[in-house]
Order: sequence, then structure tokens, then C-alpha cells
Amino acid sequence: MRVAHPRVSILLPVRDAAATLPACLRSIARQRLEDWECVVVDDGSRDGSAALLREAAARDPRVRVLTRSRDGLVPALQAGLAACRGEAIARMDADDCMHRDRLAAQLGALADDPKLAGVGCHVRLFPRADLSDGRRGYESWLNGITSARSVRDEAFVECPIAHPSLVLRREIALAFGYRNLDWPEDYDLVLRLLAGGHELGMVPRRLLAWRDSAGRLSRTDPRYGLDRFTACKAAFLAKGLLAAGSDYVLWGHGPTGRALKKALAQHGKSPAAIVEVHPRRLGRTIAGAPVIAPEALPDWRALPLISAVSGPEPRRLIREALAPLGYRESIDFTCAA
Repeated sequence: MRVAHPRVSILLPVRDAAATLPACLRSIARQRLEDWECVVVDDGSRDGSAALLREAAARDPRVRVLTRSRDGLVPALQAGLAACRGEAIARMDADDCMHRDRLAAQLGALADDPKLAGVGCHVRLFPRADLSDGRRGYESWLNGITSARSVRDEAFVECPIAHPSLVLRREIALAFGYRNLDWPEDYDLVLRLLAGGHELGMVPRRLLAWRDSAGRLSRTDPRYGLDRFTACKAAFLAKGLLAAGSDYVLWGHGPTGRALKKALAQHGKSPAAIVEVHPRRLGRTIAGAPVIAPEALPDWRALPLISAVSGPEPRRLIREALAPLGYRESIDFTCAA
């Protein structure tokens, strides 16, 4: 039975997803929390998706279908947002499946902490047999994020919440919406929420089966390339951590650090010093910036610091080195790789 004011609206964009849509819809239908609506935006599907959606809506009036003429993901999301009536909005993708406890657990977390604007959950990538070591490491990193504090601390490493796992309070979702820029719309949304002072929590349970396939938009669309993630990070760092001036300290000048330095230069930001631990690099200059050892950081304490060193263990060691010097994460420094 359709209700006028459901507790949660599931926002589900669809384009040519006939192969995976039935399993996705079944996972929604079996939710323990039954007070939901599913707003499906069919973005001009040319396969059997439209017929599957008509059948789903006929079976369950909680499924509402909006049809559009292949306008793209961001316009589809915006149209779906406008149609959502729930107190919260849960994102979902048509090739994923949600655990039957997902909606209840995430809405419970929002109810328990009124300060949270939204919550994510942990994920399980599938199919497992084809996962590369890199993807397994990425999954492990995502599932190591367990709190609003760690969401904020990890925000410039990568998007700290898998977008299909995100649940936002309705008024927040409508106020921020999605932007059609030259980088990932989901990462852009998360960084805007955090920059706006909102806190995003995490339910530390694997409540989303997140399909990893070569055909995902994140694998095929240039807006999701590594360079576009770097550009997105640089834009928000320039307006946030680095807003007070043009100088900063960069820890790490490997491929990640060089790419971020180049992107930040587009915003008029350049490193005044570069921190390295390799003895043969110390004492040199790179683009006019002296290469210093970590022990020299007290002399540069007035400047914000960006750690651009990849890997969870190096990041842990850098955080441990900065803490005794009084650096506060997300205020005086951030990890951006």
C-alpha cells in the first residue's frame, strides 16, 4: 500500500539494467523496514528495463517510476530527488543489492544521532572471484571507516562513503542536490556536505553488495578517472584547508604528490616546502621549494600540511609523527592520497 509520507525514499536511477534490476528490486522488497517508497528514474533505457519496472510497480505500489529521455545520471538524480517524499533518502544503484537490514539500520543510526546529516554503511564487492588486489584493498579501506570522525579524516584519500550506500536526511539532500561538473557527482556531494559543516556517519556493517564490473559508469566515464578525482580534491582543498594563503607544506613527492601539486597550482597554491624521508632528496629544492626532513616541520608549523603518500600504513605513520607536533587532522593537515 502506498503511503503519502514514507520514512525513507530509495532513489534508484536506471539505464539499460535489465540483467541486474530484478535482483536489486528483490533486495528492496525484502527489507525488514517496510515503510519505504522506491523512486525509480528510468533514464531512457533501451533494453527490457522499462517493462521490468512496470511489472514491479504493478506488484508493489511503493515503487514509483519516472521516465526520462536519456538525459544523463545527474539530471536523473535531480529529477528523482524532487519526487522523493520520505523523511530520508537512500541511494541505490540498479546493479547492486541491499541487505534486508540496511534501511532499518541506517535510519536507526540517524535517529540515534540528530547531529548526523547522513550515514553510509560498509560494503561487500562482488563477484569475488574477479576482484583484483587493488579492489580488495579499496574495499578494506572503505570498511575501515567506522565513524563520522574517520569519514572526515579520510575524505581526501578517496570518497569515504560508497555512494549507493548513502542515506541522507531529506532536507539536506534537497538543499545540496547533485552538480553536473567535470568530476564524480557523488564525491562532489560528500565534500560539499563536509565543507558545509555537516557530519556523515557510518554503520559498520556490510549492508550493501556493491557490484564491481567493467561496465560500471565509474569505469567507463572520463569524469570518474583518477585525474578528475585529483581535480575535485584540489578544488575543495583550495577553498578549505588552504584558503588562507597560497603556501602549504607537501609531504611526499611521488606520483600522487606530483599530481596533486599540479592540480593545486591551478588554484594558485604551491608548496613552500616538501617533506621527504629519502636521505638523497634532503637539502635539494623542487620548483623552488626546499626538501626537508620531518624533524624540520616545527619551523614550518604556521602552514597547512597535505600528506600525499599512498597506503594506509604510511598514512598511519605520518599521523603519528604529526600528532606530537600539535597538528590537528582536518584543521592543520589532511591526508590526500
